[in-house]
Amino acid sequence: MTSTAQEPATTREFVKQSSLYQEFLAEREEILKHKWLESERLGYDIGFERALLDWIRKHRESWRAARRQQVSGSTPATEKKAS
Repeated sequence: MTSTAQEPATTREFVKQSSLYQEFLAEREEILKHKWLESERLGYDIGFERALLDWIRKHRESWRAARRQQVSGSTPATEKKAS
């Protein structure tokens, strides 16, 4: 019975350590930054949903490409030097 009580905590820790969850948190942080910047620029709170959709449309692709390069250890400058 003790192992069953520990399973949820162990599962939660596993999820928190997963790379998928870490990417989710990093992306969420970028969306929240975008929300803050756009809200400041416009003078009112644009809300999370609007910030999410705007960030996806304008920034997600380039942000993910930069993250992939960061994770793989290469940068645009080192890729140019190699070619």
